[in-house]
Amino acid sequence: MFDRQFRLLVLDAIEKIEISMRTQVIYNWALSNGSHWHLDGKLFRNSVQFAKDYTRLHQEVDRSVETFIDHYKSKYTNPPEPPSWMSLEVSSFGLLSLIFRNLKLGAEKKAVTKYYGFNDAGVLESWMHSFSNIRNICAHHGRLWNRRLTAHIKIPTHTAQPFIQNRNVYPYKVYAALCCMKYVLDIISPGHSFTSKLLELMKKCPLAQEKEMGFPTNWKSDTFWK
Repeated sequence: MFDRQFRLLVLDAIEKIEISMRTQVIYNWALSNGSHWHLDGKLFRNSVQFAKDYTRLHQEVDRSVETFIDHYKSKYTNPPEPPSWMSLEVSSFGLLSLIFRNLKLGAEKKAVTKYYGFNDAGVLESWMHSFSNIRNICAHHGRLWNRRLTAHIKIPTHTAQPFIQNRNVYPYKVYAALCCMKYVLDIISPGHSFTSKLLELMKKCPLAQEKEMGFPTNWKSDTFWK
């Protein structure tokens, strides 16, 4: 019962985060590079990875049953690919994270990174990748609480917004990811209920299980969780 409630809480948080990150990526690159920036290989660091991601994106768009995709295909032939705000709207969060990671570090990436209060774009890349993996675990009803995450969280050394004081946490355990989710939600959705719901849910969690999740001793005393 605990794991199911935990998964639902995390999935709800990630859905909100995903919408925010998707919006920031699409907006910032479209603003300076036009509607079809996602098809411009010059904006990406690795051309081989760009080709792989382009093929996968084309497949995901082709499989989409969204009305706006059908409308574009029936009305426009040049360019044949829908604009970024349509294509990336129907892409998976995992693919979006790969596309973001491969984008060059220019003004757009710096703007998105700064929006979430970081100086290091690598932090945001790792968070996006980890969140997308966790989302897949939750969506497929996998056990999350004691999972060793394959996509490790990069713990930032500097954040514009309050973050955990004790940063000596396991980057491959779920506690680190929960801290990051709360941090992003504090920025994009002030007044959210994630913190209060998590604190209430953790009352039902055995101490041994809490330790397996990567929660440090006396984690509740950290002002971040107040």
